[in-house]
Amino acid sequence: MDEILIGIGGGNIVLLLLAAFLILTVFRGVKIVPQSEKYVVERFGRLQSVLGPGINFIVPFLDRVRHKVSILERQLPTASQDAITSDNVLVQVETSVFYRILEPEKTVYRIRDVDAAIATTVAGIVRAGIGEMELDEVQSNRQQLISQIKQQVADAVDDWGIEVTRAEILDVNLDAATREAMLQQLNAERARRAQVTEAEGTRRAVELQADAELYAAQKEAEARRVSADAEAYATEVVAKAIKENGIEAAQYQVALKQVEALTAVGAGDGKQTVILPANALDAFGDAFKMLKGKA
Repeated sequence: MDEILIGIGGGNIVLLLLAAFLILTVFRGVKIVPQSEKYVVERFGRLQSVLGPGINFIVPFLDRVRHKVSILERQLPTASQDAITSDNVLVQVETSVFYRILEPEKTVYRIRDVDAAIATTVAGIVRAGIGEMELDEVQSNRQQLISQIKQQVADAVDDWGIEVTRAEILDVNLDAATREAMLQQLNAERARRAQVTEAEGTRRAVELQADAELYAAQKEAEARRVSADAEAYATEVVAKAIKENGIEAAQYQVALKQVEALTAVGAGDGKQTVILPANALDAFGDAFKMLKGKA
């Protein structure tokens, strides 16, 4: 009985060991990779394969997952580096770079510190790019400089299995002396623009005044022409009346004008004494005689 129990117990141990070995084999041979990662598998210290997201199978006890690499987009810490423009102005440029790993087998075997390598590459490219530009170009052509930095960084890190998704220039800072000089230049430019604007306003005012005077002269000339036309018409009527009625019509008009003139003299404000010519009363009499004659 003891021998039987010992035999049964030994068989169970073997089965338990066999089950444990199978479980360990499955655990070592089946790898579930998250969507945001890739696994680099080595066999005897050499690259064997790269496992993508999902369920993957490897050779148990021979293959090992040596590196678990995230393929999410990463952002380098904001870096600040000094650069000198082509017109010898010292500027401090703050940059930020975004990248992601596409081929982890290149990244883990070709470069040790990815972030430091990219930061150093960006610093060199920024200094070289700004060194080819003047300060005004750095301020106005920032987008062009960003595109240049992104392209050159992408070319430099291509052998590392990395894709540069974005490169940004966050700020371009100047030293205090340069900033003060630029402020003085800006104030001078504003003063110049103000003077130009004032001069333009004065010139416009002169032009408008000249236009107004020309318009007034034109209207006055038109009024004179209308008055002349009216005088000509009146003269024509008088001439026609003289032709039809004789000299008496002309004499009547003259006498009537004299009467109107004397009436206007007498109606003046503040005049207590009116001096009349000797034949003033005769003008009234002549006018009434002619009027009576016409009647």
